[in-house]
Amino acid sequence: MNAINEISLYLVQTVIGIYLIIMLLRFVLQLSLADFYNPISQFLVRATNPVVLPLRRVLPARGRFDPASLLVAIVIQLLAIVAMLAMNGFSLPAVGLLVAWSVVGVIALLLRIYFFALLGMIILSWIAPGTANPAAYLMFQITEPVMAPFRRMLPAMGGMDFSPILVFILINIIQIALRNFAAGLGLHPALVMGL
Repeated sequence: MNAINEISLYLVQTVIGIYLIIMLLRFVLQLSLADFYNPISQFLVRATNPVVLPLRRVLPARGRFDPASLLVAIVIQLLAIVAMLAMNGFSLPAVGLLVAWSVVGVIALLLRIYFFALLGMIILSWIAPGTANPAAYLMFQITEPVMAPFRRMLPAMGGMDFSPILVFILINIIQIALRNFAAGLGLHPALVMGL
């Protein structure tokens, strides 16, 4: 692979990857009922509305669940896989396999988003507890619905919160299972973000 092809591949992966993360963040924020008027939420909505709103006519949101955003994320992942295969000179597999790879990639990236949001919340709780930053508030809103059931399971531990450890363990278990499932589908980890 020459330098021009490698640079082109890198740029395509980066641009598609950034938009995929933006789309999944929109999905996660709606799923967690995050503050719509937060400036970061507003950016995510404006950046994704041109693609999501036309699809919402066919797939309307159902409460917290936004199938239009999720479907767009899967299609973006599929297009990224097709672009990477084509740029590397590989033939395309069956459509069903491409869709399965895309779904696995989206699930893996969702897990990464929760992992890093949780990690960010832990770091912020040490460095700047009680901060009013819009990003910190969104991270709290994203992680709280996931951590609350684990907090209820654990007994009181003198002000220490061990629920993030349990969530990290669960995320890692799901990631291991997902990697093994992806390997069974013949998916190379370099083809999707998050694996």
